[in-house]
Amino acid sequence: MKPLVVISGPRDAGPGERSLMMERANLALEQLGVEDATRIDVPAKGTATDDSDDATMRGPVQEIVPALQSGSLFGGADGVLIVDAEGLLKAEAEVIVELLEVSAEPIAVFVAAGSIPAPLGSFLKKNGETVSVKRINERAAGEWLGRAARDRGLRIDRDASTILLNRFGTDVAALGQALDQLQVEGPEVTGESVRSRFKNRPDEPMWHYVDSVVAGDHAAALRRLADFLQHGHPLQLLAFLQSDVRRRSIAAAAPDYETFLEWDGGRAGWAMEKVWKQRSRIKGSDLKLALGALSRADLQMKTAPEPTHRVTMERLTVAMCRWYGGARRR
Repeated sequence: MKPLVVISGPRDAGPGERSLMMERANLALEQLGVEDATRIDVPAKGTATDDSDDATMRGPVQEIVPALQSGSLFGGADGVLIVDAEGLLKAEAEVIVELLEVSAEPIAVFVAAGSIPAPLGSFLKKNGETVSVKRINERAAGEWLGRAARDRGLRIDRDASTILLNRFGTDVAALGQALDQLQVEGPEVTGESVRSRFKNRPDEPMWHYVDSVVAGDHAAALRRLADFLQHGHPLQLLAFLQSDVRRRSIAAAAPDYETFLEWDGGRAGWAMEKVWKQRSRIKGSDLKLALGALSRADLQMKTAPEPTHRVTMERLTVAMCRWYGGARRR
């Protein structure tokens, strides 16, 4: 596989297509020997993301410069994952082409729902490799479900398959999570077991999502996010995160546990103890960044079209993992 890869999906890719695109991207990085790629989420065109004075590249995109210029600290292959590359501005595309031309054996995977702007698009077409992800229809989703079940060692009958497809449609990410939940009950998946498991909406508490964020595990956090969004509204999660940032800020300022409880106005319990024990893991400056990002995400949710909400939450999740989990640019 060539070191420059484009994962190309449909222009209006839905959750299922986006999930497959990310799967293909991670597989490409694995085949290229990259274990921990620097991920860059390209902001949508026309959105303000920070107060950067750089007129050439927006803040989140600027991270690609040191990522392509520096090698791995541990001697292994170093790579960059650029998500939503169709949102790059022309000036940004020009700078990235210059970086790729002068970098020594760069490894970069671009995930794009639609065309990558010139001149980067034509450069990658000439020098890279393209993996296409087509729109998922019901037949393709059914075939994917069968393969995914076999990969998990599950035997799924026709009734169960029909129920899952009726419930989750072509969203293969949600189908995969449903299979993961069914897997704990044994290898046989029947229509009755599916009905029993999903007669109520799946319970994926928001604090499980926050646990993944605190661990800095953006892959797990994104999976938790996708599962929650199947049944919950993103504004619920934003409110939960805002409350969590507030509580962690209080914990960081409180001199002792009893004062923390008093200032927070909450009752003692395992949730409060967990926050208190983690109080030194997150910098005050990172909590401030998280609070600002939550405010911008809240405004985006309330003013932008609904199809953009999921992308906003995915970008917020990756950023929160960086601030909460203590991960830093290499």
